[in-house]
Amino acid sequence: MPDGQKHKTGGTGAVKCNNVTFDMLTENGCTKENGKADSEMKKVLVVVDMQNDFIDGSLGTVQAQGIVSKVISKIKSYPADCIYATRDTHGEDYLESSEGKNLPVVHCVKGSKGWEIRPEVAEAMPQAVILDKPTFGSTDLAKLLYRENEKEELEIELVGLCTDICVVSNALLLKSFLPENRIGVDASCCAGVTPESHEAALATMKMCQIMVEG
Repeated sequence: MPDGQKHKTGGTGAVKCNNVTFDMLTENGCTKENGKADSEMKKVLVVVDMQNDFIDGSLGTVQAQGIVSKVISKIKSYPADCIYATRDTHGEDYLESSEGKNLPVVHCVKGSKGWEIRPEVAEAMPQAVILDKPTFGSTDLAKLLYRENEKEELEIELVGLCTDICVVSNALLLKSFLPENRIGVDASCCAGVTPESHEAALATMKMCQIMVEG
């Protein structure tokens, strides 16, 4: 993150970047399950856009509804403070934006029910660092993980929605920022706009050396 935009916000280790507050960050990164430093790569999870509008709202699909329980299980397999999440965020003027002109379906308007992360998913990750993003890929996420990687090498796994838009965008963005790190995607915890575009996105990520599993 830009040096001029990071500052401590309190005694809990919160950090604010570009008007986004990141909680539970510490000098040693996320807590290890055994409470000891781990000499191996630190594994972190990125949960992409598990929001109501993408599950059963204006852009929801049966496939998206089908991965909710799998995503929750995946979240529970990680230490509570090794989880990051993105939240697609638009304003009332969405239809006037470039994205809105190409995808004229209002969704994830800040403050609306559709914008909120699915309740059961949110409950599973109470300590997650949540980043709002106005477009497909989150540069705030990439910059934050780049900084974390300077302290300890990261292995990053992504899950969520939609495979063919925001998951692939964030996976490739992270690979660009961290080309030597292992970046992976669990396909069983992702869903696309269509099953066909889901598979096409997975193929693209494989070609770009994203480790696709599941």
